[in-house]
Amino acid sequence: MKIDGQDDLDLIVIGENIHTTRVLLRRGKRVVGEGDEEAIAFTTVDGEPARLVLPEALKQTQDYQEGRVKHVQVAVNAAMSGGDAETGLAYLRQLARNQEDAGATFLDINVDEISWKLDEQKAAIDWLVRAVRGMSDLPVSVDSSNVEVIETGLKACDGAPAMLNSASLERLDALDMAAQYNAQVVVTAAGESGMPDGTEERVVNASRMVDAALAKGFALDRIHIDPLVFPVSVDKVFGTHCLDAIRRLRAAYGPEVHITGGMSNVSFGIPARRIVNDVFLVMAVAAGADGGIVDPVASPPAKTFAADRDSVAYRLAQDLLEGRDEHCRHYIGAWRKGELEAFGAPPPKRRGRG
Repeated sequence: MKIDGQDDLDLIVIGENIHTTRVLLRRGKRVVGEGDEEAIAFTTVDGEPARLVLPEALKQTQDYQEGRVKHVQVAVNAAMSGGDAETGLAYLRQLARNQEDAGATFLDINVDEISWKLDEQKAAIDWLVRAVRGMSDLPVSVDSSNVEVIETGLKACDGAPAMLNSASLERLDALDMAAQYNAQVVVTAAGESGMPDGTEERVVNASRMVDAALAKGFALDRIHIDPLVFPVSVDKVFGTHCLDAIRRLRAAYGPEVHITGGMSNVSFGIPARRIVNDVFLVMAVAAGADGGIVDPVASPPAKTFAADRDSVAYRLAQDLLEGRDEHCRHYIGAWRKGELEAFGAPPPKRRGRG
């Protein structure tokens, strides 16, 4: 999508909403009713109010009992089972449409948590890829921790444009698979047996992947590098490691290669995450990224890049991401005081006395 004021940047948005990992809070506004009537309220693409009833099996899960509802999983199971297929399909359709309207370039699809059984995962990815392709003209990005699931998803594209998310040194055969199905490919900076440590390992690992893809005939403009985004709540230098790797990879491979990443990973463990995510995306693009695996509905990129960069919230997030805010103290302190409310971040709930 084009971003005004960004030197005609055409941001490649890999929309991450159609994942069976996605959760809603049971106490949030979208989960309504009680008991047998508990449901996810939503609006269909035709503008009609609807409810996706939570099944009894879901209520036995640890996630549900801890206050989380895996809403995409509920919709996929409902649509595939035939029990409430029409509502499940309507729910998935509005997820796809909302991302399309928000400027997504690809629709990333992941069913890893639909089941622990490989055969059920493969059946789900086959069904969901075909269903989503019937709902949107956007190409799908097939995402999984298992290459068999990815191959099943790519096969379900029936030759239509697609993306493989992702290939790495620990599963180089995914490059052959992407070539076989003529898919674009996300290559990550992971090593043969683990995650990278620091900027240098990111650059070395990612470069090996790009070079391997080029050797298999991929054009640079069909390769998307994911330098791997880690949470700054764990280590204050993780943001700068990733940004420095982006700069070096852009310098090494020029303007044709694409650089992306799971931008929201940076804010795990931090309150008011959307502000941190938005600022990190701006910083990543300034460093050389031209895309991101993001939620364009929750954080519309046009709004993200139009943010006031002199605001208190922006500067606090920037300090956090550049490692100047030890243990996130200043940022979290501002959130606790309600100083980020003007930027869409509600303060923590205050417990009543007695």
